[in-house]
Amino acid sequence: MPQRPDKKPARPFFSSGPCAKRPGWTLSALDGALLGRSHRAPEGRARLKEVIDRSHRLLEAPKDWKIGIVPASDTGAVEMILWALAGERSIDVLSFESFSGLWAQDLRDVLKIEALTVHEAPYGALPDFSKIDWSHDVVLTWNGTTSGVRVPNAESIPADHEGLVICDATSAAFAMDLPWDRLDVVTWSWQKALGGEAAHGMIALSPRAIARLETASPRPLPKIFRLTNKKGLIDAIFEGDTINTPSMLCVEDALDGLKWSESLGGLTALKARSKANFDVVAQWVEQTDWVDFLAAEPAQRSTTSICLRIVAPWFTALTVEAQQKIVKAMTSKIMKEEAGYDLASYRDAPPGLRIWGGATIDAEDIEALLPWLDWAYESVRMDHTA
Repeated sequence: MPQRPDKKPARPFFSSGPCAKRPGWTLSALDGALLGRSHRAPEGRARLKEVIDRSHRLLEAPKDWKIGIVPASDTGAVEMILWALAGERSIDVLSFESFSGLWAQDLRDVLKIEALTVHEAPYGALPDFSKIDWSHDVVLTWNGTTSGVRVPNAESIPADHEGLVICDATSAAFAMDLPWDRLDVVTWSWQKALGGEAAHGMIALSPRAIARLETASPRPLPKIFRLTNKKGLIDAIFEGDTINTPSMLCVEDALDGLKWSESLGGLTALKARSKANFDVVAQWVEQTDWVDFLAAEPAQRSTTSICLRIVAPWFTALTVEAQQKIVKAMTSKIMKEEAGYDLASYRDAPPGLRIWGGATIDAEDIEALLPWLDWAYESVRMDHTA
């Protein structure tokens, strides 16, 4: 049997959502939560506005953009803009992992947009950006949480485009550069890069997006999807008035993550921490013969949702169902040792491993995790090939 590693990660939490809390986080971070009070009271509204303002500054979004808190996490944020605007002009949507595939499916099968072009690519690759018609509205995911593939640079999007660029940035925000001058709608959620709690999303709108919303054809929308009324944009949403009731515990936790990020040095420091985490994994992959990145192109590899595939011939010769059992056996071994949790690839992705590398993860914990991956792999391989 392979030798069992001695050292374990101090914080063995590597889920890609909800993600690990910041280093040093304890329940005492929530001691100041405004419990038993209305979120519409001046104090509650002020804290919601503080989340908006700190997020705006930390993400270095343009001053003329409006940012608001919306229901139902990033999924709700994306859906509300699609239901509000889809069909106003032709749409191109990029589908290359599970969530971007969901946006394509909703546009095609639920909203039934006729003037729709779906640009598809398999897990581990991006669609061909040269085939996108930028006179259309474009829906894209900046970082594929379930595929470990990201848009490599701002130049992938032309500076001048007629349509709106709607960007799902949930596992990119607070960890990667977002080209605000080339985007029009950006969405994210609290439970990703800053380790917040679930169920709350955020949406950022450019002046072009606001103008489109205010002139869009009237359509019936559920209350939780409404960003406009007869007077135009509902400005209160972007000043701390939420559409439905938020958890003030979650609000306090979101503020804690934002303040921690500011104390590190802001976005630059967050990106550096995530890049350092990725570099640890990249060095290990280079030295390890049984594993490789799912993303083939180095420039497209995510620094947050680090997706890996097992390339050993004995493994690749198995059926998908058998591969899934092998991965489950590996990750279960590590989990039972309390050396790493939530390490399997997403259920719809190719069988493999996924390590969250966002800024709330310490590089030394990833360094401690990797020998456990080798140990679990070798243990399962010996059992399978004996």
